[in-house]
Amino acid sequence: MEPTKLLIRFTETDAGSRLDKALGLRDEIGSRSRAEQLIDQGRVTSQGKALKSSYKVRPGDEVLVDLPAPIPTDLVPLDRPVDVLFEDADLIVLLKPAGLVVHPALGHAQDTLVNMLIAHTDDLSMGFQENRPGIVHRLDRDTSGILVVAKNDFTHQALSEKFQKRDLHRVYHAVCLGIPPKPTGTLMSHLGRHPTDRKRFASRTDERRQIIRSQAPAIDGARWAVTHYQTFDTTPSGLSYLQLKLETGRTHQIRVHLSEMGCPIAKDDLYGASRRLSSIKNQGQRDLLARFPRFALHARELGFHHPRTQEWLFFKSNWPADLLPLIEELGFSKLRAILES
Repeated sequence: MEPTKLLIRFTETDAGSRLDKALGLRDEIGSRSRAEQLIDQGRVTSQGKALKSSYKVRPGDEVLVDLPAPIPTDLVPLDRPVDVLFEDADLIVLLKPAGLVVHPALGHAQDTLVNMLIAHTDDLSMGFQENRPGIVHRLDRDTSGILVVAKNDFTHQALSEKFQKRDLHRVYHAVCLGIPPKPTGTLMSHLGRHPTDRKRFASRTDERRQIIRSQAPAIDGARWAVTHYQTFDTTPSGLSYLQLKLETGRTHQIRVHLSEMGCPIAKDDLYGASRRLSSIKNQGQRDLLARFPRFALHARELGFHHPRTQEWLFFKSNWPADLLPLIEELGFSKLRAILES
């Protein structure tokens, strides 16, 4: 397909608005994030001069938008059922099982949640040069739980802003090797790629190798991350059952923070679970933990205001069947009441 030239003339209604905002309201563009992308690429011009997002629109202004030709997607629909909790014209809330990759990546080209979604619905917007239709946030492959997917650009933009502004409710549950030093607490750090292992992330440290806990100043290559935890139950053998509430949502955030606290998630070998296993006093429980099929992290709760109706939506999911029998055998005396609450 050939690129499309789009001539847009602004009116009194647009006067005084930033260019990216005014363009994002046009049906042909679809969202402010798309408008920003086009402007950053130099594809929005006036009299041959590229404009900036901050340009204030005036009545009668005409801009030429050079829409790139859509890149043909090689996504193949995967005919597997999607466990839908809620769906309307704007979004889907679903349960992602453990072992499922969210979007295509190396080694997972056509067996992802995205492939299942495009078989489930044809409403997902592909966007410009995107191969991740509808994906607003992600869960790691071995993390189960609740995920929200956008079905149009308006919803995608609105949900993305909610995640950026932390204007939603997210709670995870985890079984950890080790017991936190305090029953409740907040873990804060600047998260970035591990300096020697590109598969992992790590908190930035100072010259004494102490984790930097202050938000300012910002650190290049790292992003501020905040995780609130609450200890729901412990066992005499040295296990803990934790609730984690996210204030930010960085890659591997919970996994890194718990590992650095000395409580790696059960079976999360990338972040030290295999090394910590020997500290568990009960041999039977050590054997059971070694047999876990994946790490014990579950996205239990998700709540947000619907982008279009502003209705408060709240979803909760108990531990999935693949882990529940194993967890119940670990000796958490309060577990049943917690999971049924």
